[in-house]
Amino acid sequence: MQTFDLNVSKREVAGKKAIKALRAEEMIPCIVYGGKEEIAVAVSEAAVKNLIWTPNIYIVNLSIDGDKRQAILKDIQFHPVSGKILHIDFLEVLPDKPVTIAIPVVLEGNSEGVKAGGKLQLEMRKLNVRGLSKDLPDTLKIDITNLGLGKVIKVGELSYENLEVLNAKQAVVVAVKLTRAARAAAEAK
Repeated sequence: MQTFDLNVSKREVAGKKAIKALRAEEMIPCIVYGGKEEIAVAVSEAAVKNLIWTPNIYIVNLSIDGDKRQAILKDIQFHPVSGKILHIDFLEVLPDKPVTIAIPVVLEGNSEGVKAGGKLQLEMRKLNVRGLSKDLPDTLKIDITNLGLGKVIKVGELSYENLEVLNAKQAVVVAVKLTRAARAAAEAK
């Protein structure tokens, strides 16, 4: 899995006034939890821009005033009107403790159903998985080569080594829908 280096600083003061002053300096209040203790930190908006505005997922190498820790981005709170980031939650990753994370889905191959005139629809862009941090891939690959017209791939049909997929087993991940043109071609035969 890809890593992202991020320098953050501890924040000692809590409360509305301190948080408001922090945001006025274009800093984002954050929390790091999941380890031995919760740590209140702050990071600049510019430093996290490339971490947040990307479809990729990362293991974040946090440097908290020189103390090194690994974490994943767990939650982000946005302002409802301006869209500015209000708060970020980081979950500390421990080597022997499984984590739950949403990983992007990547389709591989050319579907037989699409070649026959169907329309490919990716219903789930990300899947929730649980596993150790060393086993987490950058993307979950799904081969759609044998996916015919009107066929679907469900979560229950997928399996990945050392990972547990947490989405509902009957949920559709990808489907090839019949189009009017495909139906007309099938009826003409």
